Amino acid sequence: MSVPPEPAAGNGSLFAHPGFALVLGYRICAMLSYQIVAVTVGWHIYEITRNPFSLGLIGLAEVLPFFCVAPFAGYLVDHLPRRRLGMAATLGLIGTALILLAVSQGWLRADGTWPIYAAISLTGVARSFLTPVYNALFARVLPRTQYARGASIGSVFFQAGMVIGPALGGVLVGWGGKSLAYGTAVFTSLAALAALFVLKVAEPAANGTRAPIFRSIAEGARFVFSHQIMLGAMALDMFSVLLGGVVAMLPAFIHDILHYGPEGLGILRGAPALGSILVGLWLARRPLQRNAGRTLLLAVTGFGLCVIAFGLSRSFWLSALILLAYGMCDGVSVVVRQTILQLATPDEMRGRVSSINGIFISSSNELGAFYAGTMARLLGLIPAVIVGGFAILAVAGTVAAKAPRLRKLDLRELQ
Repeated sequence: MSVPPEPAAGNGSLFAHPGFALVLGYRICAMLSYQIVAVTVGWHIYEITRNPFSLGLIGLAEVLPFFCVAPFAGYLVDHLPRRRLGMAATLGLIGTALILLAVSQGWLRADGTWPIYAAISLTGVARSFLTPVYNALFARVLPRTQYARGASIGSVFFQAGMVIGPALGGVLVGWGGKSLAYGTAVFTSLAALAALFVLKVAEPAANGTRAPIFRSIAEGARFVFSHQIMLGAMALDMFSVLLGGVVAMLPAFIHDILHYGPEGLGILRGAPALGSILVGLWLARRPLQRNAGRTLLLAVTGFGLCVIAFGLSRSFWLSALILLAYGMCDGVSVVVRQTILQLATPDEMRGRVSSINGIFISSSNELGAFYAGTMARLLGLIPAVIVGGFAILAVAGTVAAKAPRLRKLDLRELQ
């Protein structure tokens, strides 16, 4: 197995390691593009339909192609040049933004909202590659001793995109309209493409013999499902995000309960990510080692309590503060899970394991949007959010009882 060289920078600045800044640049620019589109398309759809269920369909339109492609994306990332696959995925993001720009400008004329959902489906295909490529490249530009700090910094950059993207998307829609927002998403995707184009990284040596594709995918799945710590962390994050999908319902909250415009939507969309950034910066300086599992379970419990509090709030700024705390709890979960993923995964399986993680985690955002939209239609907007918060508390208790190795986790055991 080929391993990345240990740069002379030792344990100093992470940015002294060649390629680390470019890999992070790729990640934040891709996230900016995706988040600008997400906040704009939510406003776009609700402006047309005035139906919370239509917001849930945005998530479904993205997650179905993601589910179909993600296992094969992981296999390809393990067997083909990761940098080129990442460049192809960013071209998919560019295509999505261009289609939506054409719809908003009237260049692409069609009845109803189906062209918007079709464009979002293309995003699902592109996103199935983005995270496996990032995780695989991350492991090539940093030594193992830096993975915990690197995961914290990576979380900061990821969440920075989730703060800046929604806020920028809301401002652009309010100031210049949907077309300006979609055009900006095209530009940020091009920046992500450029970062990968100039990146110099040693790809793993090609394996002379390849297992058949379905056997190879099954091998990655068996690895994950036999690893109690990794499986427990993924399941905990998946169900908490699935059941706590308040972010997808923000356009409805802004319109019908908090009574703000698109700028307010950008603020609320960015508040959770700002909380995650604050936690990521803290953990980059003081990486979690002891009691990491217990801290993770407490963070998910806090996440559920924040969901309940958000459902009860009627004040815009109180809601923003609750979402800030919501993001801080989620940030702890992201850093712990990413550190486990990087430390416990063999290099030759990073693509497949990352894709399985994506099916658990990334898709849960979109499934959570569909779940939230469906529950809002059945129970009403506010009761659906509150029920989801209590369900998260039940998930945290169940995982604590069923995964004792995760509950007692000390990250030094994995290094």
